[in-house]
Amino acid sequence: MMLGKRTGRMAVILSCSMLVQGLFAAAPHVRAETGDLGLKVESAVLIDAATGSVLYELKKDDPRPPASMAKMMTEYLVMEQIESGKISWEDMVMTSKTAADAIGSGQLMAEGETYNLRKVFELLSIYSGNDAAIALAEHISGSQDEFAKLMNETANKIGLSDKAHFINATGLDRKDMVEQPSIEGETIMTAYDAALLARRIVTEHRQVLDYTKIPQKKFNDTDKEPMVNWNYMVEGNKDNVNLRKYAYEGLDGLKTGHTKIAGYNFTGTAERDGMRLISVVMGAKSIDGRFVETRKLLDYGFNNFELKTVLVAKTEHPEIKTVHIPNAVKRDVPVLIGEGLEVVGKKGEDQTEAIGYKLFEESKLAAPLKAGDPVGTVTVKYAGRDFEVPLIVTEDVEKAGWFKMFMRGIGDFFSNLFSGIVGLFN
Repeated sequence: MMLGKRTGRMAVILSCSMLVQGLFAAAPHVRAETGDLGLKVESAVLIDAATGSVLYELKKDDPRPPASMAKMMTEYLVMEQIESGKISWEDMVMTSKTAADAIGSGQLMAEGETYNLRKVFELLSIYSGNDAAIALAEHISGSQDEFAKLMNETANKIGLSDKAHFINATGLDRKDMVEQPSIEGETIMTAYDAALLARRIVTEHRQVLDYTKIPQKKFNDTDKEPMVNWNYMVEGNKDNVNLRKYAYEGLDGLKTGHTKIAGYNFTGTAERDGMRLISVVMGAKSIDGRFVETRKLLDYGFNNFELKTVLVAKTEHPEIKTVHIPNAVKRDVPVLIGEGLEVVGKKGEDQTEAIGYKLFEESKLAAPLKAGDPVGTVTVKYAGRDFEVPLIVTEDVEKAGWFKMFMRGIGDFFSNLFSGIVGLFN
């Protein structure tokens, strides 16, 4: 079971999960399948994007070279820097000799030239430009070495495994780098690390998908040929005669990768009917192979799992209609379930076990309150896992004045006294 995602109803769903355990707390492996899907890869994983729960795994924790899938961390850090205001889309990015001389994909940035940051990010996200990755790393940290340190710090901060290790912004093997890094080792990730990093991108920086879903685009308006997205599975290729066989409904990202050592890797993500899945395959044998195996994973997810509505926002809880606020003008105040809850579960199965509630301590149940303020939580157990959503008041709750509280106290005193006397004769 898992929660949904960002726009519309999915934003509501996401905030529910944050209440129970934090958006990126380690997710349990919900019904993770390890059976044979016939995957011809070294490792793979399929997760629900909303909670990171694992739907399928194959050696998902084995460390392997990610090749250009490492650039997802570069993309993530660029977005983090933009959001924090440290850089902007309108920055001009200088191309160093190191960036211009980088081998492999890209090779479109000329030494000494400056380019708009947005354009460089397009080169990174659409064409997997090594030159773009290095230029952006130098723009943010001054050098690729310092940027790699930031990558490793961030990997630890966002909860990637201790196997995740970055030596550069590109994912290139050490032997293929123009300048040798000071950081030891090689860039390494597990399939699960790649999935968790992808999840960070699609939940925190969904704007990246606006770039990764572009089938092709010219880097410079004067270029004769466009950059063709290495991700042939983007849905936009459905009208491309040469690539339509790869196009996958709802797929809008995220990152391919290939070196001789790594084999063919791919982190894909697709959304259908409000449910977003993230797949990772590592060590496929060919370009075609990484897309064929990805299709198997995504088909398995979409064919076997679906969104299920467990709670509907702004509806009554079956066991509690009002909450008692001692110092309010109107002490019994109507309450509703504050937010909807949807989970991803196996099709045809309902695993809702219990729906309960818990009010805040009386010391916290004090007027004044605004309509929509929480006064407790609703707890749902689904497939053995607890979720919590807020229980809210439906109207403004005014605080009673001192005279009303004084008179109420007198009334309560005599009411309790009378009840005690009556009790003596029972």
